[in-house]
Amino acid sequence: MAESRRAFLALCAVGVAGLVLSGYAPEDRLTWWLEVAPVLVAVPLLGATLARFPLTPLAYVLIAVHAAILMLGARYTYAKVPLGFWLQDLLDLSRNPYDRIGHFAQGFVPAIIARELLLRHTPLRRSGWLFTIVAGMCLAISACYEFLEWWTALIGGGSAEAFLGTQGDVWDTQWDMFLALCGAISAQLLLGGLHDRGLARLGVGGDAGVGPR
Repeated sequence: MAESRRAFLALCAVGVAGLVLSGYAPEDRLTWWLEVAPVLVAVPLLGATLARFPLTPLAYVLIAVHAAILMLGARYTYAKVPLGFWLQDLLDLSRNPYDRIGHFAQGFVPAIIARELLLRHTPLRRSGWLFTIVAGMCLAISACYEFLEWWTALIGGGSAEAFLGTQGDVWDTQWDMFLALCGAISAQLLLGGLHDRGLARLGVGGDAGVGPR
């Protein structure tokens, strides 16, 4: 509990500084609000549940990394992030790939959060079913985000173009969901063991993976 609290508070302090820097004269103010909206919703929610339901430090670190990706994309708009242009030149790509990074993270980070919630609040065990359900949940989250982008485009028209970040790719929606699925699979394969150890330190033990309710 204490470890989770320290991780959350430290990352909050860094996140607030990042939010201020991101919001200083962004490329497009409307796009900035749309991109940082998940951060503005998630952080108060995580703070309100910290005492009653602390997440593992790993989950908080991943959330902070995802927030940083969102805030950087919000600052420049995804199609104009300098890091993306550097990668475009380095890898000889046809477009700025920063949007791809963001959608990979959209699967990678929620995978650990979904895994944690399922192991702590359902009878699911660490098994192939857990792996599959987590991947499916992340793909569903990505699809819902694509719905949000679609509705935003319908409401905002041309003013929402920077938020969509398609860069002329007719398959952008499919790429976004595919990369989110890849992120969800990668997170479970790479971080599953580390996440289990973090859960054990929170008192979530046993093969059943059922923690405090």
